[in-house]
Amino acid sequence: MYKLVALDIDGTLLDKNRNISPNTAQTLRAVSKLSDVVLISSRMPSAMRYIQKDCGISDSPLVAYNGGLVLQNDQMLSSTGIDVDIFESILSLNKDLNLHLSLFHSDQWYAPIDDFWSQREIRNTRVNPVFRSNDSVFENWKSENKNPHKIMCMGDELKVDEYFERLSKTLENELHLYRSKSTYIEIAPKKISKLSGLEVLLKNIFPKYSMQDIIAYGDNYNDIEMLQNVGMGVAVANAKAEVKAVAQEITDSNKDDGVAKHLQKIFGLKF
Repeated sequence: MYKLVALDIDGTLLDKNRNISPNTAQTLRAVSKLSDVVLISSRMPSAMRYIQKDCGISDSPLVAYNGGLVLQNDQMLSSTGIDVDIFESILSLNKDLNLHLSLFHSDQWYAPIDDFWSQREIRNTRVNPVFRSNDSVFENWKSENKNPHKIMCMGDELKVDEYFERLSKTLENELHLYRSKSTYIEIAPKKISKLSGLEVLLKNIFPKYSMQDIIAYGDNYNDIEMLQNVGMGVAVANAKAEVKAVAQEITDSNKDDGVAKHLQKIFGLKF
């Protein structure tokens, strides 16, 4: 029996409407009585808490920003942001491209303008940003000693391709660059990952657990390291081919409640 269940959200746990299905909610409520359940995502904390509530795990820790921020209720267990010099370079490389760069720190989200991209993220995450220019946020955060936990680039695919190439050439050793879609780049510090987030949890919250006590679910490139290093890594059917290649098992897609079905089998649940 696994002692900890680690769940990616987008593309893994949520259905086609980006909701928790009734079957998944019921399953996770039952599993949480048998094992600890943790959400682990590139999302900001406030975009995860309503999902925790839907699943009956509001008191569980969460791993936000791909491991950049680890929280137990309101207590910060770990925080790793993008260094100010790197942050400035990221903004500079976008000056002529003028792509949408959303900036995230803890539960703060600053979007440069109210456009198609910000509205899409509002719908997806149920969180509203503050609209403020990237340069203004940079100056404020620099004076306040705040570093972004994540920067989300969104825009025209060809421009995003160009920006990805620039970032890769210039800052590859400093940053994780995730292409969740052809029109997106998720930018995070190189030194964090979902695996490092789990390591923080084992050290601070679950010291009697080991990586072998964890079953984890994912679908995208940023889940690979986590799935490779836990007791059982499970990919949903809609996962990237590279993710399926490292998974020990593959379940149905997120649209078909794949996580719920697999957990029901693993924990012997029948409803």
